[in-house]
This record gives sequence, C-alpha cells and structure tokens, in this order.
Amino acid sequence: MTDICDLGCGYGPIAVSLARRSPTSSVWAVDLNERAVALTAKNGVANDCPDIHAVVVDSDGSAIDGTPEDLAALPTTQFDGLWSNPSIRIGKPAMHHMLTVWLDRLTPSGMAWLVVQRHLGADSLADWMTAQGWATTRVCSRAGYRLLEVKAR
Repeated sequence: MTDICDLGCGYGPIAVSLARRSPTSSVWAVDLNERAVALTAKNGVANDCPDIHAVVVDSDGSAIDGTPEDLAALPTTQFDGLWSNPSIRIGKPAMHHMLTVWLDRLTPSGMAWLVVQRHLGADSLADWMTAQGWATTRVCSRAGYRLLEVKAR
C-alpha cells in the first residue's frame, strides 16, 4: 500500500479523487483548518472512501487532531505522491516553509504535483523549488494556471 498526500485538502475534492483512482493507497488529507478537515472526512465517508485519513496539522506538519491511529502514524509517514493547490495568499515565507516541511516527506522516488495560478507566482515558485534542490518542471499551462511536477530531492 502506498501513502499519498493532499496538502491543504480544503473540503476534500482532491483527496476523494485520489482515493477513488487509487483504492489500494492510503490518502492523507491534511490542512490547518479544522472545519476543512471535518468536511473532508465527511466527504470521504459519503463517497465510500474509507482510506482517507483526514488530519489537522500545525504549520510544522505535526498532527494535532484526527483519530488516535492517524495521530500516531502521520509523523513517520513518507509519501509516494503529494498533490496540492498551495495557498499562495499566506505569504511567501509561510508557503515556502509549508512546502519544505511536506516536500521533504516524499520518498526518494516520490513526486508532487502542484497547481498554481500564473499571476500568483507559479513561475517564481518553480524557480525557488529548483533552487532548493527539488527538480521542478512545468507540465502544462491552461486558463491561467500552471501544473508543476516536483521530484524528491
């Protein structure tokens, strides 16, 4: 079984899609917002996705609310894949910190896919990640968004 992550899960559409497309994977849906995580958990149940682990985390990636099993397992879990529409509006320092915490949890062969609006700094974010040692490629652009593929460093 592989572990995959929806970073900044919101109400869970990416987590549910990942769980439906990869039913043998454990999907970790993490967010700072308690209400968002609760909605993700509800949407997982409503969509018959029992392997979604919805967890509230702090800014350093530590689990602070979830099932006892998830709280125990998340700190040591590494991810084969990570998907995110990162919250650019929290500011560059906070976003860079968040991405550093979570991208460093990729397995050696792990990959991340980030959807970032072009006008909110997608290209400068790609340059920053590359400078930090994560090989980053713009896979495509459409409707003002960039899809960035990021390899573990």
